[in-house]
Amino acid sequence: MRSLRFVLLPALILAARSVSAQDVAGAYNFSNLTVQGTARSMGFGNALGSVGGDFSSLSVNPAGLGIYRSSEFTFTPSLRINSASSNYAGSNTLDNNTHFNINNFGLVFTSAPKGKRYERRSWKAVSFAIGMNRVADFNRQYNYQGVNKTSSGSQAFESDANMNPGNANLSNPNSSLGYMGYSSYLLNQDPVSGSFYSIVPFAGGVNQLKSVRENGGINEYTISLGGNYKEKLMLGITIGIPGVNYHRYYYYSESLSSDNNSNNPYGFQSFNYNQSVDITGVGINAKIGAIYKFSDFFRIGTAFHSPTYYSLSDYSSPGITTVHNDSLVELSGDNGYLPTNQFDYHLNTPWKGLISATFIIKKFGFITADYEYVDYKSMRYTYPNGFEPEENAMNQEIKKSFQGVSNFRLGAEARIKKVFMVRIGGGYYGNAYTGYGEANNLSYTTQRIDINGGLGFHFRHFFTDLGFVHSMYQGMQQPYSIVYNDGSGRNYVWSGAPVAVPKAKIDYSLNNVALTVGVKF
Repeated sequence: MRSLRFVLLPALILAARSVSAQDVAGAYNFSNLTVQGTARSMGFGNALGSVGGDFSSLSVNPAGLGIYRSSEFTFTPSLRINSASSNYAGSNTLDNNTHFNINNFGLVFTSAPKGKRYERRSWKAVSFAIGMNRVADFNRQYNYQGVNKTSSGSQAFESDANMNPGNANLSNPNSSLGYMGYSSYLLNQDPVSGSFYSIVPFAGGVNQLKSVRENGGINEYTISLGGNYKEKLMLGITIGIPGVNYHRYYYYSESLSSDNNSNNPYGFQSFNYNQSVDITGVGINAKIGAIYKFSDFFRIGTAFHSPTYYSLSDYSSPGITTVHNDSLVELSGDNGYLPTNQFDYHLNTPWKGLISATFIIKKFGFITADYEYVDYKSMRYTYPNGFEPEENAMNQEIKKSFQGVSNFRLGAEARIKKVFMVRIGGGYYGNAYTGYGEANNLSYTTQRIDINGGLGFHFRHFFTDLGFVHSMYQGMQQPYSIVYNDGSGRNYVWSGAPVAVPKAKIDYSLNNVALTVGVKF
């Protein structure tokens, strides 16, 4: 076995060509958006397609600006209380986390003529709005653990080393899995064939633990214009500038189980792999919409959202620690043996279409419903020059892994007294993954169900709303992925059957409580 003294020698750190964070799940993460905006809209399920008169509508159907008859300012802080219940290899784990956010702030400036000017003008009101709606929240935490006798996470390092033998070259340090596996002694190399193999005796059972902590979100800054034509047709347009701030800390560990009596000639005891990922960037999109008022009791709405064109930067810092015969080997950016990788790229999210209907019960409230279609298979990455094979392979995976989905939202608002309102709502968000995606991807999620409720107090110049949403969905995830063909012409064929990697089932329960305060002027 190679000398452990390697870790004491200075290393020449070179930039690695890694696109590991730009995967199909990452594209979906930045495309799966739900407006969290004001507490009022949360209360009736964010079914805003034909209701209007709420700042959140700028990110759903900007024609809702045509409902305004006065200017206003809104501000919405919120508290998220999340839990994740995981099952992996027969073991159960529960995680909880709490986070404070700002869901919304915004200004609407409305010009609405009165008296004879109102009668003379075709445009009964025109509004300009600027502000922010939070459209995605990434704050969650989960972990799972269990004993596995069918595979080892070290085989992910093994497959990378065999598909890309140059990665494991000790004279050319980098942050590829092949290099980390070989230089930390998780892998050995056959002197005859030159192939790499894992030293972990997993057939006797290894304890596996994966822990993930995610933070951040997407805040969409909006510039909108809308108007009301003859009290019949409302039109609106929004230019959205979403800002991405995403951080993920990933930790995976593996050690021999207490009853593992397998032959262990290399004295393996444990290894852990960690990775810190930060993704930041900005995008631009456009939304156009219309609401048509058939009568005082019924109106319909429609809207189209263009894809968002993102420019993103990914910073990834990996690290690995192994223990063999009580000797520890550690490689990380902190001790100078691994570089921090930066990768700049572009992402196009899917387009979205919306139709909606609202029944108005004069002076008593309304019932409203939205239907939304999102074409997730149209997501697309654009990588820098030199990464064309990886770009093409990833975009082909997206087309095979995702499908268009139908989402439904339903809500109602009832005015109990002149200034007091009660709201309820719900939503169904379809499963974006195809059968191929579920069978071949590292992770996928199922459909999501939302249950909403809220209260509101609206006075002449001041209002406050309380909104609540409870979201439930399920995720399936493998702790590691063993690649056989990376899509760019490189293959790694196992001598036997494909390796069986167990999947963890994670039940997510997400709760968001928001309070909006607003002033009309």
